[in-house]
Amino acid sequence: MKRYLSSLLFLLGFNLNVQAEEMFELAESCSNDVMNMIKCKVVEDVSADDAIESMKLRANFLNFKMVGHMPLSEQVKANGGESNRMEIFQFCDANIAAEMVRYSMAFAGYLPCRISVVEDDAGQAWLITLNMDSTMGDASLPKELQGLGMKVRNNIYSIISAGAEGDL
Repeated sequence: MKRYLSSLLFLLGFNLNVQAEEMFELAESCSNDVMNMIKCKVVEDVSADDAIESMKLRANFLNFKMVGHMPLSEQVKANGGESNRMEIFQFCDANIAAEMVRYSMAFAGYLPCRISVVEDDAGQAWLITLNMDSTMGDASLPKELQGLGMKVRNNIYSIISAGAEGDL
């Protein structure tokens, strides 16, 4: 049974990566927001902690590494201030990042991909990331890098959607 399940998960993961050039659709709770950002409302029955765990699990499934975590609200409180929950999670595929930066060092400014978790004054959790559709469109990537860029976009959108909906 374990072998069958492992094979099935491998094939599903392989299938997701093969289809990297297809557009991944964001969760229904996501929309374009100001400043070229995507903002996703975490659904009502999913806590911020559950959303974070879902993002980590999805990233792991997609072979995207969580390379950083910044608990900003904890730092604010340590400085004597007050803040709603505010955390930044950073995800990356180092090999793709190296290819993009090799093409143009400007891509280093986008690395690693970030997803912020922010709770508003009502306690509602939100997930926020860069709108990669416009960024990828502005990049004028050569054909060989377009597929890699689309894979990054799809993976980040899959990660944020999983978090917003509490999917595994």
